[in-house]
Amino acid sequence: MKFIKRAACAAAIAMAFAGTANAATVINDWVFNPTGGGFTGGQQVNEYLDVNGNAFIQINPTSGSSFSFKEHAVFNISQADGNGQLFPVKFPGGNITATFEASGTGSFGGNFSFSGGTIRMYQNPTSGQYATSAGIYGANLGNQIAEFTVMAGGGGMVDASGSPTNNGQVTVLAKADVGSLDAGYFFRENGTDLSTESIMAFAFTNANTVANPTNLLVDEVACQYANFTGNGCNGQQYANTPGYFFVSNNGQVKLGEVPEPGSLALFGIAMLGAGVMSRKRARKA
Repeated sequence: MKFIKRAACAAAIAMAFAGTANAATVINDWVFNPTGGGFTGGQQVNEYLDVNGNAFIQINPTSGSSFSFKEHAVFNISQADGNGQLFPVKFPGGNITATFEASGTGSFGGNFSFSGGTIRMYQNPTSGQYATSAGIYGANLGNQIAEFTVMAGGGGMVDASGSPTNNGQVTVLAKADVGSLDAGYFFRENGTDLSTESIMAFAFTNANTVANPTNLLVDEVACQYANFTGNGCNGQQYANTPGYFFVSNNGQVKLGEVPEPGSLALFGIAMLGAGVMSRKRARKA
């Protein structure tokens, strides 16, 4: 009977992912122009934009086993498809960065998910300012070219302290409505400017705790961006604690069609089921 239940659960998860993949189709072979110069001068993106950055996460226990959290992050987006054709080199002035702020809930030693937030992308015509004290870690300078609203769901697994599991995958689902993307940057393969459409973003990153964040990272992201007032922002030495910490994020951002509303709920159910199965296997081991 246990085998039958496990098989049924696995089948349900597989069907949920399959249904979501069909409804929320990832766009392939689209075109991105990091300078906003239009379709003709852009670069074809086979599937994704590479992202890397850091996030400051604050945990607030709400019961013995659950918590709420706030996350503030900065990202650099320097190439597509891991192809080595760096935007600042191939497109002088095409320095692309992003900021991320979101909140959500989770269970210690279990899953967490986002309840809402905002992703903002910027094109900075001045190179070399990311990871400096300009603006917020150099991530919000130049022209804002896109704004995505983080949708409920996504997330990943956390350890007993609420920190993402080592090298654990974090998923973010976000949506840009018509007009939330600037014209001249994002295009379909046929040349249609995506600023005229509603579009989805799917971000997948691997998160790892940053044991010793630099003073600059603490000053810029924790103190300035997250308005943190604890150690590191009050004259005392910063150190990660179970209540607040930094993580590094490396991953991909993909664009996709806006799915049917029920499909995103199905995606959340699939992730939750996958997490439950993972915890059961870990306990048995």
